[in-house]
Amino acid sequence: MKYLYSIVFVCILFACNNSNDDAIACTEEYVYGLTITVFDTSNQQLIGDTATVTAIDGSYTEEFMFFTESFSGAGERAGNYIIVVTAEGYETYTTQTINLLENECHVIPQSFQIQLIPN
Repeated sequence: MKYLYSIVFVCILFACNNSNDDAIACTEEYVYGLTITVFDTSNQQLIGDTATVTAIDGSYTEEFMFFTESFSGAGERAGNYIIVVTAEGYETYTTQTINLLENECHVIPQSFQIQLIPN
């Protein structure tokens, strides 16, 4: 009987120690899915915060925030986006659908350079 209890105890011990070494450790960082840099086609100069960058995914719409030289948005939000870029004195630019994916932890970032044509 002691032998049987010993075997049961060892089995329980191994079951409790079954650790998952393949576990993914996600960070708490907030990841923007899309980063857009906007240029003037005629002189390759950055247009900057005078432009407006809007992302559309079905009924969801988001105006991107401007940081230093580019616009960022779609934070931690996967989806199928169309980006519309407008700026006074330029033709409006609309992208094809951008498929923004995510992994186990975060959205997978993508960056684009968009060149606007002066009117």
